[in-house]
Amino acid sequence: MNSERMIRNFRPQDSDECLRLFHDTVHQINRRDYSPQQVRAWAPEDVDRVAWLERFRDRVALVACEGETIVGFTDMTRDGHLDRLFVSSQHQRRGIARELVSALAERAHKLGIRSITTDASITAKPFFAAMGFQTVRQQSVPYRGERFTNFRMRWKLADAFPESS
Repeated sequence: MNSERMIRNFRPQDSDECLRLFHDTVHQINRRDYSPQQVRAWAPEDVDRVAWLERFRDRVALVACEGETIVGFTDMTRDGHLDRLFVSSQHQRRGIARELVSALAERAHKLGIRSITTDASITAKPFFAAMGFQTVRQQSVPYRGERFTNFRMRWKLADAFPESS
C-alpha cells in the first residue's frame, strides 16, 4: 500500500470517514481547550449524516490521504470562508493542516478570492497565526446550548501570492 500523502478533492463517499475523523479529533484534541459539555455539543454522537454531507456541497473541499486513509480535511465557501479544518488525532504535527490550507489558498487565489476568513478555535488559533492569518476579533458563539470562544481570523492572499497584488 502506498503511504505517500496526497491532497485531493473531497468526494461524497468521503463523508462518513470525515465525520468520524472530525468527531475523534474534537474529542481527543480540542478537549484540551474546551469543557466536556462543549466537546459533546460540538461533536455529538448523533450527527445528521445527510446534513453533514450537505455542508460540503458547492464548496472547495479537500481531503489529505495517506494511502487509502483520510488523515485530514478542509472546506471553504465560495466567498472564502474556511469552515472546517481537521486532522486526525493520530496525525497531528506532520504538516497535514499546512498542506491542506496551502492547497485551499491556491484554489481560492485561482477563484479570485482576495482573502480567506475563518472562525478559529482556541486550539487552532496558533496554527492559523503561523500560516499568516491575522486575528480580527475574539468571539463568544452560542451553539447547541453552550458558548464557545473562537477567533475571527483573516488571511490576505496577496501576502501568500504577492505577484498578483
